[in-house]
Amino acid sequence: MLPLATPEVFMGFLIGLAFGFIAWFVLRYGMAGLFTVDQNERAVKTSFGRAQRIPDSSTLNTPIAEHLRPEERERYDYPLMEVIGPGGPYFKWPWEKVYKVSVATQTMNMALDLETPTANSGGTVLEAVTKDQLNVGLKGQTRFRVSEQNLYAYLFGVKLPIVHVMGYFVSILRERIAGFEAPHEAHGEGGKPVSPLEDPSGAAGISINDLRKNLRDMNEYMDVECRSSAARYGIILDASLITEIDPPPEVESALAAINTAHNHVSSEISLAQAGADQRIVQSRRAVEIETLKAQAEVEPLRAMAEQLRILKASGPGVLQAYLRNVRLGLLTKAKAAFLEVGR
Repeated sequence: MLPLATPEVFMGFLIGLAFGFIAWFVLRYGMAGLFTVDQNERAVKTSFGRAQRIPDSSTLNTPIAEHLRPEERERYDYPLMEVIGPGGPYFKWPWEKVYKVSVATQTMNMALDLETPTANSGGTVLEAVTKDQLNVGLKGQTRFRVSEQNLYAYLFGVKLPIVHVMGYFVSILRERIAGFEAPHEAHGEGGKPVSPLEDPSGAAGISINDLRKNLRDMNEYMDVECRSSAARYGIILDASLITEIDPPPEVESALAAINTAHNHVSSEISLAQAGADQRIVQSRRAVEIETLKAQAEVEPLRAMAEQLRILKASGPGVLQAYLRNVRLGLLTKAKAAFLEVGR
């Protein structure tokens, strides 16, 4: 039989057990409770699953909510959370959990479907339908980053925020392409719109040409329409860059022929306009030259008339004396003189 433990041994065992528990607790929840946040990260903490919020604060009181429609403000009302900036080490209790989020700008193909990677030709070409029922393929990228002012929506409001943002982006893009019409610029007198034959960049009325000519306007439109994504899903769409809009292969040749014919007509019209403009400029020059010549001939006569007027105003006999002197000067230069003799 084993000897019974003495009270001193039992107390030593309890003290050792206590020190062991304390050492385990410090290592498990003390040292492991320290964390840091990188420069391109932001962090938030939850206590028993509840995010640490800023009292009486909401995203509706921030600038990101300015782009929400009135009927959407109640739906996308998210609380503001206490955001932990870069640095550390920070400490968390065992009942707290830390969520780190990268706020660096990221780039993604606009045709990529994260839920179905095989869609849109493997995430390379996004299809859309134009106003004249033409299927076109779109290629481009989107730049986005997480909004620090709405981390609640990104972490807890939406299950897959980037999926929602891309779906929102694609729906707006397809709607815009389906109803896109090229803007008409006024030229000439009376603010008349540009004639289709006067447009040198493509056949007017063909949607694919209108879209290709206005890629910059399309990208700017997408940037404006997607500004509410920060208040909706906690993701800011920095920019969209649509680089290519291609028609189906079966209509590419026909479209090329149309564009070639239109470019030829536009070239002829441009040459004719250039010739007409040149003639107009030459005519204006000729009128200016003749006007200057006439002014040069008239100016000495005006000067002489002004001089005679001044002489006449000087006295009654001054003008006759001036005329006599002029006649004498002419007679000295003349080789022969003819005098009229009264009969």
